Amino acid sequence: MVSQDGDGGLLKTREAGPNDQGAGWRKRPDTARLVLADGTVLSGQGLGATGTAVGEVCFNTAMTGYQEILTDPSYAGQIITFTFPHIGNVGTNDEDIETVNMAAASGVRGCILRAPITTASNWRSIRPLSDWLAARGIIGLAGVDTRALTARIRDGGMPNAVIAHDPDGTFDLDALKAEAARWPGLVGMDLVPDVTSAQTTTWDETPWQWGAGYGRLEAGAYHVVVIDYGVKRNILRQFAGLDCRLTVVPATTPAERILEMQPDGVFLSNGPGDPAATGTYSVPVIRALVETGLPVFGICLGHQMLALALGAKTEKMHQGHHGANHPVMDHTTGKVEITSMNHGFAVDRDSLPADAEETHVSLFDQSNCGIRLKGKPVFSVQYHPEASPGPMDSHYLFTRFVNLIRERKGEGVLPES
Repeated sequence: MVSQDGDGGLLKTREAGPNDQGAGWRKRPDTARLVLADGTVLSGQGLGATGTAVGEVCFNTAMTGYQEILTDPSYAGQIITFTFPHIGNVGTNDEDIETVNMAAASGVRGCILRAPITTASNWRSIRPLSDWLAARGIIGLAGVDTRALTARIRDGGMPNAVIAHDPDGTFDLDALKAEAARWPGLVGMDLVPDVTSAQTTTWDETPWQWGAGYGRLEAGAYHVVVIDYGVKRNILRQFAGLDCRLTVVPATTPAERILEMQPDGVFLSNGPGDPAATGTYSVPVIRALVETGLPVFGICLGHQMLALALGAKTEKMHQGHHGANHPVMDHTTGKVEITSMNHGFAVDRDSLPADAEETHVSLFDQSNCGIRLKGKPVFSVQYHPEASPGPMDSHYLFTRFVNLIRERKGEGVLPES
């Protein structure tokens, strides 16, 4: 059952279906709660870690890749509602993890599921999702009407909330409501220190191939420095697969230190939180790097902070973009690509300076999804061209960046694909 505190009866937990694992799963006492800042309380079955966590509730529309989603550092400070009902049915493994900084606490604060987790059915699975969530300190809640919760987010925006799991089903709801209402939200919050690398490292793992798994780059013709604001592993793999040897540096690394590494190009990674907050220390570094004439490429948070460095502004979105089915128009080619997205802030296109050209736009809401700097080898996109999970329509952007490096070296360009 669900408390009617503020939801008007809209949000209901579901009854057990004929395919649910354990016929009496909904007959057991509810052991988890999601308490929204407005006082709404949703009840269900707890899974994963126990305890409480506070964050912003968003929804993700991807039908695959829940493990990659749950390990994407860009979700730091958020509680994910999965709109696809069957989460956990292929278990978990040690390969589909996107977090590079394994020493950091798990970025995502919790997850909300429609159906209970069924027995894993996949040859790659080595651990059930609930056990994996517990090991990573992530609280889960199953049995919620996620369609109704998603509609609420669509209409009212992403709420702050507390997710709580107690095996005894004992909760101080007044305290949880107060905690949810007290949390300030993501605006003005710099979460990059929670997920960035603690020290400079190198990367040589290449993309996964059937029958071979992940490969290793022997040498690498081009040196790319990656500023890690919460980078995903598959981004690094895409670069390595294009003959790039990578040096990954912490988010606060000065421009002088980066230039001492003599890179052929610089990549600005994805990451969590408010770009304006992270920009207080990252924007001066990005400006200095752009001025050198080096090729610069940004994704997601990196895109937003590049825009800030060029003089534009960012803004909080109503519901954000989270999923693997977002259509984007590439004005440079006239083609539409289906993309993977994960962001709650966006670049204000009206604030772009005259020397910054808009290259990509969302066909869902016309928000900005890409820019390039006129006269310099600098560009960025809001979405995730590496996918993981998601379609591979946008892999050409990594080739586009490598081609900027090749052109600067006087080499011929590779075909974008």
